[in-house]
Amino acid sequence: MCRAGKTGMTGKICTAGKNCGAGKSCGAGRATIFLDRDGTLNEEVHYLHRTADLRFLPTVVEALRLWNQAGFRVVVVTNQAGVARGYYSEEDVRKLHEYMNRLLAAEEAHIDQFYYCPHHPEHGVGAYKKQCRCRKPDTGMFEQAEQDEAVDKEHSYMIGDKWIDIESGFRFGLTTALVGTGYGKEMFDEYQNRDKVQGRTEAAKEGLGYFGDTLLDVARWILDREQAVSDRGQEVSSRGAGGF
Repeated sequence: MCRAGKTGMTGKICTAGKNCGAGKSCGAGRATIFLDRDGTLNEEVHYLHRTADLRFLPTVVEALRLWNQAGFRVVVVTNQAGVARGYYSEEDVRKLHEYMNRLLAAEEAHIDQFYYCPHHPEHGVGAYKKQCRCRKPDTGMFEQAEQDEAVDKEHSYMIGDKWIDIESGFRFGLTTALVGTGYGKEMFDEYQNRDKVQGRTEAAKEGLGYFGDTLLDVARWILDREQAVSDRGQEVSSRGAGGF
């Protein structure tokens, strides 16, 4: 398996807690939000790599802040074929990710880790032309994230604006959500209006758990869902403690 590129949150060491609320660790790994980047967090720009071209989409900062406050680990998994094609370097990717976190820090939000795939099986140049395991819809970037810190898959999610995001998250065993920014609205309209999603596998079609117009809609759905799970667990525990 190829090793995905990685950039971390500058100046922050992330540790898992033991409290079993939303986003917390319960001994089986940490609840993690996996996110696509372009079209999900920031506006679609053709082969984005310059900091001057970065624009966060509406509600993104608030959604990230909610997940941060709830204790989720927040991870980006992004295909970066522009590296493979020779349009920009891996250092450009790392600099862009560091810049994103500097902007987020000013808004009291952050992304814990960024993982990126710099390969392409057909259009790569030199060593970047390869059939790898890290390029979505394969799950190599997710596996690398789990190697770095165990993932509680039962309470973890993958969110993106393309079917490859849904498929990769489903393959890794996560609950998935399609967001209506980027290409997401077009994808969801296709999903609603036809019995099949053209050009996509059963994993993409069957793996969709939720659609939200914005990332904040998805964040609120996840927090509500996790709270409901927690409430049910507390109810069962209370019944057990009081029973004979």
